Amino acid sequence: MSLEVQNKPPLTSTSDHVALKREQQLSLFSDADSKPLDAKGHTNNDPFTDQVSSQARPLRICISGYRSAPFGGGQGIYIKYLSKALVEAGHSVDVVSGQPYPMLDQRVNLIKLPGLDLFANGLLSLRARHLTSLTNIIEWLSKLTGGFAEPYCFSRRLHHYLLVHQDNYDIIHDNQCLGWDMLKIQRDGFPLLTTIHHPITSDLHIALNACKHWWQKLLIRRWHSFLTMQKKVASQLNHIVTVSERSYTDIIESFDLNSDNIQLIYNGIDTKEFVPLDNIERDRWQIMATASADQPLKGLRFLLLAFAQLVKKYPELHLVLVSQPKQGGETEKLVKQLDIGDKIQFVHGISTAAMVEHYARSSIAVVPSIYEGFGLPAGEAMACGVPVIATDGGALPEVVGQAGLTVPVKDADAIAAAIEKLLSNPKAREHYGQLGRKRIENKFSWQLVAEQMSALYRQILDAETVPDTVTSQQVKVEHANS
Repeated sequence: MSLEVQNKPPLTSTSDHVALKREQQLSLFSDADSKPLDAKGHTNNDPFTDQVSSQARPLRICISGYRSAPFGGGQGIYIKYLSKALVEAGHSVDVVSGQPYPMLDQRVNLIKLPGLDLFANGLLSLRARHLTSLTNIIEWLSKLTGGFAEPYCFSRRLHHYLLVHQDNYDIIHDNQCLGWDMLKIQRDGFPLLTTIHHPITSDLHIALNACKHWWQKLLIRRWHSFLTMQKKVASQLNHIVTVSERSYTDIIESFDLNSDNIQLIYNGIDTKEFVPLDNIERDRWQIMATASADQPLKGLRFLLLAFAQLVKKYPELHLVLVSQPKQGGETEKLVKQLDIGDKIQFVHGISTAAMVEHYARSSIAVVPSIYEGFGLPAGEAMACGVPVIATDGGALPEVVGQAGLTVPVKDADAIAAAIEKLLSNPKAREHYGQLGRKRIENKFSWQLVAEQMSALYRQILDAETVPDTVTSQQVKVEHANS
């Protein structure tokens, strides 16, 4: 299938590329069910030579993630709901993951590729049996020297797994691992799609700007040294998908990529789980936010400063934070300094149902992030019918649109003013709550994501060509001899 768009003026900026890509994708996804792609899928006998059209049958999909716990950030949420949506679309899905493992729909098969999980277990968890694996040694030494080798080590484990189970899948969909061995997987002829939620270069820049001491900057640069690998790997991948126009633009610029290799498919929100609860009365004075407490990227500092201003005027005000501050960390220190600890409830590790109940009781949800590749907290709050105040960081304006209030990043005064505006106007709160729910239902459903992703999978399979002389047995022999 060709995505060529004719009679277009020359592209003069990245934004022009974004607009063109969106037009191309609309054409691709709208025609996916009406235009046969004549794609070549893979059989159980030989994934490289099967002539059966992938358009004619459900696909066997492997979704991989180096860490996938849904409480550990957006990547785990993405795997949980994407795999569920793909199964509901009729596909067969295995999730291959390192620790911490995801919580999955019962129809999705979880395959565990355990590493050392040193962030949970610590350096002293190394045992003699671990030394028989070069991958384990690399992971331990990297942690010992302040690095983060999980993406690379997981890519090694995944490559080994796929060499053994290569006949099981039509396509591999990796969730932002970008380890060196992803290139080996692609080289071996596995159809490979990689999701990049946003370039981690954004996290690095924001973390460095928040540092007070030179030695902290050295530690942060060391931990983010995996970015060199991710940039080089991303530049050689044939198929990438991202989750917002802002991420699309930033990935191209930060990783210096060819825009022809990147597609845009927005994230979804589960509108069956995240719903308004009419049986729970909203508390006018309850504000809610979901943000990693001690990550500068999430901008929690500016919400706390805004909240401290407001409680002086509105002593009934209280804040529910789905977050876990580090003991002795910057967030804990700031809460103590502002003397607002008795006004804040920290909750963490809660179920989706419990989170929805917190949203149901809240009159306002705030997303203070400095940067978001998509903005799941904003979408989830909107789906629950809570009026949202979000910064203009990253892709948040794409999610919120006109269905909420938008304020500048790093502006505590603006956050406070927006909260006060909604506190004093119950009709505005109701208006934005209803608009937000409708926007999520209409634009960000996981069913739509599954339809678009399925079309992209089939496009990739259609584009994959492998020489007739290459067989899965040859690949096995080559790696056995290497």
